[in-house]
Amino acid sequence: MRLGETARGLSTLYGTSLVASFGHGMTFPTIPLMVAHFDVSLFWGAQIVTAWSIGALLGTPPAGIIVDKFGARAALLLGPMLIIGGALTVVLSPWFWLVLFAMVFAGMGNSTWMIGREIAGVALVNPEQRGRMMSGFMGTNTAGMALGPALGGVLGDSIDFRAVFLGYTIAGVVVLALSLLAPVKKSDEALSRARPGSAGPKVPFWSPMRIMGIPGLVREIEPGYRATYVALVFATFTMMLYRMVLQSMLPLYVVLFRGFTASELGFLMSLQGIFVIIMILPAGLIMDKLGRKWATVPSTGIPAIAFALMPLADTRVEIGGLLVLLGLASGLSLGSVATSTYDVIPAHARGRLQALRRTTSEVGGIMGPLVGGRIALMANPGVPFLAAAPLLVIAALLLAFVAKETLVRPPRGSPPREEVEAPPT
Repeated sequence: MRLGETARGLSTLYGTSLVASFGHGMTFPTIPLMVAHFDVSLFWGAQIVTAWSIGALLGTPPAGIIVDKFGARAALLLGPMLIIGGALTVVLSPWFWLVLFAMVFAGMGNSTWMIGREIAGVALVNPEQRGRMMSGFMGTNTAGMALGPALGGVLGDSIDFRAVFLGYTIAGVVVLALSLLAPVKKSDEALSRARPGSAGPKVPFWSPMRIMGIPGLVREIEPGYRATYVALVFATFTMMLYRMVLQSMLPLYVVLFRGFTASELGFLMSLQGIFVIIMILPAGLIMDKLGRKWATVPSTGIPAIAFALMPLADTRVEIGGLLVLLGLASGLSLGSVATSTYDVIPAHARGRLQALRRTTSEVGGIMGPLVGGRIALMANPGVPFLAAAPLLVIAALLLAFVAKETLVRPPRGSPPREEVEAPPT
């Protein structure tokens, strides 16, 4: 069966999402192994995740500019190159500080590639299909992140952490090869740029206001949806914070505090991924048929409950049950905030406004392990979960009562999608 250009493009992008996230997910069970190998404290072990998040923060604003100026393909190729360099450096590193430095580059590569992947995908589908498309992206991404630890834990226990990062390097090579084959919509580059008569301030592309001016960028959004955009930005910040707390504190909590092995940790985290996979199709249908808020509100409210209960959990059944709950919530969040954001931002500023949202979220990603590691030193690795729960409650309330529903039904007789550009030969 011959796939159409859109189906082939989405299949390629979904494949890269699964491989890249699986490779990254493999690395989480190595955190306690590297703590023991390099003889560093729990605080510094948690900063492995912080270093990756710093890289994602540093890489996101340039990624938005690259996409708006050069198109999605440039980001799709640059990102995997940075991931390969960072992962391979960890394999060869004899020093812990060099591991942290390498993780910064891996984080930069991941954020660059993710921005390019989203913009390329959004250009391939109609708005009424956007929820399912983003659900597929986030579903494969989250599933890979959750399933990867199972293999990472086994490799780490049977060989060492370097074998795991060698696997991450191979995953980066596969993503780069698939990205070369990804069709990108012909008008993607032109559509992403401001055109005469478009909304927003008329300033040069290189102006600081264009690069960093938050008020100037937000003014390019329709006034009635600016508060919605701000609420979505805060929700993304909170979601990233709780996910980074989960990724950095859960290994320390269950291995070093509760006495589980790295293999048990990996399979517990993979249990979450099973329920994420189950939710891929339902989450997309909910967003496209019922509305975006039916997914965004529970995706922040349910984790608040799970995080409040996590410090009380000490058995495999209890921790596994909470991870199942988090898997269901992650399933509902599959691209829901990103989809809502694409609904309200203009096409000519997609790269920069999504990069602004992601940059704010990466701040949360940095704060999660940093603050969580400090709290873990003062108390235990279970307490950071409790500290993050109130922020999740606030995010759920903002999405429920401040943000507007962004799903708009398309008019009848919508024009067909444009042709896509074939991959470079």
